[in-house]
Amino acid sequence: MSGKPQSAVRRFLGQDKNDPWAVRLLPRIVFGLAAVYTLVTLAARSGSSFITVVALVVLGTVVWLLRRRTQLLLALASSVLTSALVGYFSAIGENARGSASAVLTGQAVFGYWALAGMALLGAWMVKEHPGRRGVTVVLADVMLVIASVVGMFAPEAGVPTGFLGLLSVLALRGGTAKSLLTRLRRGSAAKPGDKVKTRADS
Repeated sequence: MSGKPQSAVRRFLGQDKNDPWAVRLLPRIVFGLAAVYTLVTLAARSGSSFITVVALVVLGTVVWLLRRRTQLLLALASSVLTSALVGYFSAIGENARGSASAVLTGQAVFGYWALAGMALLGAWMVKEHPGRRGVTVVLADVMLVIASVVGMFAPEAGVPTGFLGLLSVLALRGGTAKSLLTRLRRGSAAKPGDKVKTRADS
């Protein structure tokens, strides 16, 4: 058991050019220590810097864990961006209308965030999704951003517009509309005089 760590240390200290493990490990350790020192130095400046560094570390960890699941990573990034955009547009509309609409704006932002969560769930609840799930979430989020722009001028119509747009995207991308069209075509292709075969006839 003790022979393996000793041989690993010897390989690392020897830095043989023909040993890719030892050659690659040294720069990784150096850059890793430099990155840790930089993050600790930045985090020690103030409380806001600490929160920013922690958020960046968490975000980097999430991206690293989801590096092979590009569709889920795309959907999460789109949802975060959409949440920021709808909040920004709602704040602009609130400032334009006056402070009396703060409660309505808060409800609208919460509704947009709930719809963004529904887009994520709706894309991944379908077992056999015909398209890419991340692209479905992006399209649904685009509809939510458009609805938030509509909500700047008509606050009562923003969330319902986003809900209808979300349902339309999930239906089109999830295959629901396609299956309905297929059933309608089969029903119209069948002749009215054709006899339906039942179990008793067979």
